[in-house]
Amino acid sequence: MPCVPARFSTADDPWIDVRCGTTYRQVGLRELFLVAHTIDDLAIPIAPSASGLLRIAAAITARITGLDNPTLSADQWNTHRWDLLSSPEGFNPAAVNAYFDNKAHYFEVFDPVRPWLQDPLLASQCKSPSGINKLVFGRPAGNNLAWLSPHHDLDPAPVPTAQALQHLLIHHYYGASGGGTPRTVGRRAPRHLGGRSGPLRSTVSFHPLGRTLYETLLAQIPKLTGEQTEPDLCPWEDPAPPTPDTPPTPVTWPGRILTGRSQHALLLVPGHDGSHVSDVYLTWATERPPLPTTDPYLVIHTKRNAKPELRRYPRRADADKAWWRELDALLLAPDEHRAFRRPQIFDTLNDLPDPVRTSLRVRVHGFDQDGKVNNRRWYTAITPPILAWAQEHDPERAERIAECVATAEHHAGRLTYLADQAWKDTVNGPGRPAQSRTVGKPEKKSTSPWAAPARAAYWPLAEHAFWRLLDQPDLSARRAFATAAEQALRTATAGDRVRLRHAARAIAAAVAELHRPPRTRPEQDRR
Repeated sequence: MPCVPARFSTADDPWIDVRCGTTYRQVGLRELFLVAHTIDDLAIPIAPSASGLLRIAAAITARITGLDNPTLSADQWNTHRWDLLSSPEGFNPAAVNAYFDNKAHYFEVFDPVRPWLQDPLLASQCKSPSGINKLVFGRPAGNNLAWLSPHHDLDPAPVPTAQALQHLLIHHYYGASGGGTPRTVGRRAPRHLGGRSGPLRSTVSFHPLGRTLYETLLAQIPKLTGEQTEPDLCPWEDPAPPTPDTPPTPVTWPGRILTGRSQHALLLVPGHDGSHVSDVYLTWATERPPLPTTDPYLVIHTKRNAKPELRRYPRRADADKAWWRELDALLLAPDEHRAFRRPQIFDTLNDLPDPVRTSLRVRVHGFDQDGKVNNRRWYTAITPPILAWAQEHDPERAERIAECVATAEHHAGRLTYLADQAWKDTVNGPGRPAQSRTVGKPEKKSTSPWAAPARAAYWPLAEHAFWRLLDQPDLSARRAFATAAEQALRTATAGDRVRLRHAARAIAAAVAELHRPPRTRPEQDRR
């Protein structure tokens, strides 16, 4: 029997989960755009995969609509997008088919010369593949112990190609630092490339979410800022295959900035017919450091006293953080005096048609990781329509939200410190006076058994207080969150206050400190 060549097209084979009403199915990239106006939303179960795919889809959306034209003025660009959003017919089918039928674009996953988002040189430059378990996030690989997983390297289980592609995106955008499988380029075989983690590693992204996928894709195209003289190409549009010796390509708009900043090289090894992936090569893509740029979906913090290369950094993902605690960073207009800036994509949303803008929600995609190799948890959330609260439309509501979020974070820090201090006073006698923590700085590891349960009890109470404060602007935010912190501390220590001799006195002292006005205002702490 002749061997069936392995093939899988990201353009025409189904691999992207979508939702239409209560119906779920998989589509390829071509169908995704042809019927985007009938699709409610993506339904990819892995948040970092969805985050990467949204960036790829945004770049393709710009291509097929002409919104990637750098010669358009800001008014022309806004008018063109306005006209597209006002059309109920979706994307132009001829433009969609022309893009995916273009022979210069490579969408075949197992193409021997130009596999999609892969480097075919790895088969000859790596002595052996990395193992399929190395591709799939959540599987133990190498010497890691398989405590809670049936997978291990002695019996690797193939992965459906549709699922493998989603994990491929995670490595490109959120991959770990380090060299991976050794790769020999000429006579060079560097093993350690410190700092080469994925461009989105340990970050949280904020994506506009429309009533249909068509609105979502058009709303999330970033505007060109500045000038552009270099040609802009996505990796699958580049006529030259990737090589580790190629100098860094300028981060052009929108293709390179959204799809062309990976620090990892992968090559999927197919099963007999392409329906499954049996192995993978995973290693470094380049020895050169990445060029600086700003992802348009990230909140950017500025630390003025840091070294220039460390002054600006994205907000880290935190799986324990509820979405309402991000509202200040999404609603406040850019201000050079603030220590953070909302995602650049939010600067374009005020120019949308009113029916789109007023119904627009925000999808949150985060991957809680450390900066190198350890992964904690990914998460996602969807906000209600919030653009009406933006500073451009309702400055009083935006400032009130910022005040409440800052005060809630401030009292969370005070609660952690005072819970630790009360425990010390209970065990060792009275300690030093309580101090407040500067909001925005990472909390030190707790030294008491009270801090974690107190924080767990505090945040639901703080969220209830937050929404009540928005409806009643005359209430004191400091007093409301101090009361929430007091209730949380008393709940977390209820049993120990009876069991331990000095606990009641220590908790009473901590409660008094919680209600004492801080030495600095919360909004100052965030600057």
